[in-house]
Amino acid sequence: MAKQEFLLTGTGGQGLILAAIMLAEAGINAGQNVAQSQSYGPEARGGASRAEVILGNEAIYYPKVEKPDFVLTLSQEAYKKYGLHLTEEAILIVDNSQVTEVKPRSKNLYSLPITKTARTQFGSEQSANVVALGVVASMSRSIPWENVMLAVQQRAPRGTAERNIKALELGWQMGRDAEAKLETRRCQNEVMSSGGINELGLEQE
Repeated sequence: MAKQEFLLTGTGGQGLILAAIMLAEAGINAGQNVAQSQSYGPEARGGASRAEVILGNEAIYYPKVEKPDFVLTLSQEAYKKYGLHLTEEAILIVDNSQVTEVKPRSKNLYSLPITKTARTQFGSEQSANVVALGVVASMSRSIPWENVMLAVQQRAPRGTAERNIKALELGWQMGRDAEAKLETRRCQNEVMSSGGINELGLEQE
C-alpha cells in the first residue's frame, strides 16, 4: 500500500489525539510502517489542535504530515486553520454540526453528522472521536476492520469497550455510505453533462 497521510483536527478535549493513536496502532496491527505525532501546549486548551498519522508499506523518512490525503476537522476554528488551503485531491471530512461554513470544493468533501451521531446514540459527545476514527479508517481502505477494532478495544477505558466498538461501527458505516452517495451523485452528473438526461430528468432518445 502506498503511503497515506492523515490530519485529524479539532478542539482540545475532543479526543482526536487518542483517535490518532488508535489509527496508528491499527496500522501497526496490520503490519504497516507508522508515524504518529500531535500538538500540545496552549493550542490544546480550547483552541485548534491537530494530530498526525502516516502509514503505509513504504519507509517513512519524515514523521510529519506534509501533504495530507485525509483531513478530518471537528471544529470551525480548526477548519479555518487546516482545511482552507487543501488540494482538490485531499479528502476533507467535516462535522456538519460543528463546521457550518465550508469553502466550496469540486470533489472530495464529506459533511457528516459525527458529533450528532455520538450524542444521539450515546447521550453525550464523548465517543465522537471514535465515530470520526471509523469514518476516516473506512474511507482510507488501507486497514482491515479487525485491526481497527482491536486498536479501539486495547485503548478503550475500562467498561467502555462495547460503547466504543459501537461508535466505531457507526462511523465505519457512515464513511462507506457517504462514499456510495457521492459516487452515485458523480455518476448522475456525468450522465446529465453528457446529454443522457434532459432538464426534466427524462432520458434522451
